[in-house]
Amino acid sequence: MNDARDLLNPLNRTTSDKTVLITGAGGCIGSALAKEVLRSGAKLVLLLDQSEQNLYEIHTELSASGSSGHLPILGDISDKALLDELFEKHRPHAILHAAAFKHVPLMEANPIAVIRNNVLGTRSLADAALRHRIPQLLMVSTDKAVNPRSVMGASKRVSEMILLRLSVPDTCMSALRLGNVLGSTGSVVPLFQQQIARGGPITVTHPNSRRYFLSLRDTVDLILAATALIADAAILIPELGAPVRILDLANKLIREAGRGSDEIEIVFTGLRPGDKLAEDLTSAAESLEPTTDPRLRKVNAPRPAPQRLDSAIEVISENVRVRNLAPLVETLCNLVPEYQPSDTLQQFLPHIASLTRQP
Repeated sequence: MNDARDLLNPLNRTTSDKTVLITGAGGCIGSALAKEVLRSGAKLVLLLDQSEQNLYEIHTELSASGSSGHLPILGDISDKALLDELFEKHRPHAILHAAAFKHVPLMEANPIAVIRNNVLGTRSLADAALRHRIPQLLMVSTDKAVNPRSVMGASKRVSEMILLRLSVPDTCMSALRLGNVLGSTGSVVPLFQQQIARGGPITVTHPNSRRYFLSLRDTVDLILAATALIADAAILIPELGAPVRILDLANKLIREAGRGSDEIEIVFTGLRPGDKLAEDLTSAAESLEPTTDPRLRKVNAPRPAPQRLDSAIEVISENVRVRNLAPLVETLCNLVPEYQPSDTLQQFLPHIASLTRQP
């Protein structure tokens, strides 16, 4: 990958001497983006995060490096009054939307929380961007949005639909689907390293489990490249190469730690709720076309009728408010027909089984 600072040269309209809002700014991707955007010459970077600890850490790190061009904001992307206040006062030129609940099994146990944060939070942010005519919003999406088996993946697929639905020439909204980021919070690499340091065992869900992986450096480069590329609503995917078998990754980390396979046991624990053996970058209903950047391709994805999507979001909003799970999952199934709710959800909602197809 090219250094992101090279990519930022054509991005003067987006970053240089401009104000940029980063949501989820205290997370792994958000904090790396904040550092790079500040290095690009941004006038001000608004760091929005709902985690006090994460926000404190990135604010402290940037301040210690001598940066004064950032503003930490503790808050929620669903807070309409906060967003209006921020946008009215600071007039950001671009929004890099990295805020999301993402841990699959944890979100299967907390489905209403993930739908509220990922779906309604994205809708709230997009609506605010429209009200204040923010030129660009780019969301960090995930390969788990394709043929989802988890409520997290389905929520991100609906979030993609929302952005395509609301994008207008004055406020371009897009999404970039990424694979797993090596070393990020909750990823398998730091988990395996911790398990190796303890002498094992390493826990792998399935011997044939595979995932697409990106380094954090490449992730930042791709996000900034997508920001430079997009002039219209789009879903983009990077060229990620072949997926990596998790078992091979575990064995590689054992060798790098100077340990032998006879020293560190590998235990197969079985797929967790919402897990898949392998992820996809596109569904059968989607097609790809090239872009001017050879690392990125545009996804031609089916879109629900605008009125149907708007009605579905109203249903989601009301049922999140009253914490009624059944119609929430049913609405996700209707919007994302390829979504197959996990057994964890289906055992509580047996009537939705008829809405899903068998794998």
